[in-house]
Amino acid sequence: MCAFIPTASLLTLCGILGVTAGAHRLWAHRTYEATPLLRFILMIFQTLGGQGSIYDWVRLHRLHHTHFRSADDPYYSDKDFLHAQVFANIRKLSARQEKLLQTVDMSDLEADRIVMFQKRFYWLLYVVLFVLLPINAPLEYWGDTVQAAIFVAFSLRYLIVLNVSWLVNSAHFIWGLDKNHKQSDSNMVFLVTKSYWPQYHYLLPFDYQSGEFGNYGSGCTTAFIRIFAATGQATKLQTMTTEAVKRGLTMAVDSGKPIVDCLKQAGAEDMCNLQREHYLQNERLH
Repeated sequence: MCAFIPTASLLTLCGILGVTAGAHRLWAHRTYEATPLLRFILMIFQTLGGQGSIYDWVRLHRLHHTHFRSADDPYYSDKDFLHAQVFANIRKLSARQEKLLQTVDMSDLEADRIVMFQKRFYWLLYVVLFVLLPINAPLEYWGDTVQAAIFVAFSLRYLIVLNVSWLVNSAHFIWGLDKNHKQSDSNMVFLVTKSYWPQYHYLLPFDYQSGEFGNYGSGCTTAFIRIFAATGQATKLQTMTTEAVKRGLTMAVDSGKPIVDCLKQAGAEDMCNLQREHYLQNERLH
């Protein structure tokens, strides 16, 4: 069993990257573009996570963003982290949420052959990639027992990836702003410093540097995207510099336009001036 732990850990990491770098940052928020090869790799990784098809995961997550912290949010909880992390993910959607789910624009994913291939054959891929191969590997190559293989390669791995995937939608309970903070003391600060992750991410979800768990510009997923960007497999990485954020806020004050629209405009203008290899810079774009 000890000999298989590194491999089980690698499979777990691949499953997590399939959710974070794949379903979340690539397909849900389009923070970057990927070649067919990278999309195929991420599809395999996401299947290794066992979190349902990319299509279904993204549709629910987009609904979550559209109705964040309202009763129509499929992951909404007005209680505590435990309810948001567990109970909100296992309860059945309301009739209204089911209706709203049908209105989510999924045309971009429907045009992605890799996503639709996985959607069509998901349960076959699930059984082979998520269940059979990981359980068979320790039996065939390391001589482990069936019990050990099922516990480590299936149950424990699934439990870890499941909670990481759920945390993507409930992390704001951990890293959000204190409810006792006044808006004048907090809300503009997180935009400029990007230090309050959930508020920044839910306002500008297209930034590839915005991590899933309270970090910005660092972490395994961001490094993964940058590595594949360096090889040409990931392109058009979207981000926001501090200068663009400040300019967008000033624009919103001067014009009276919505903050999000002004930030997006400033960000688009800023992206045109960034070096193509900006993701290889030692200093993060803060």
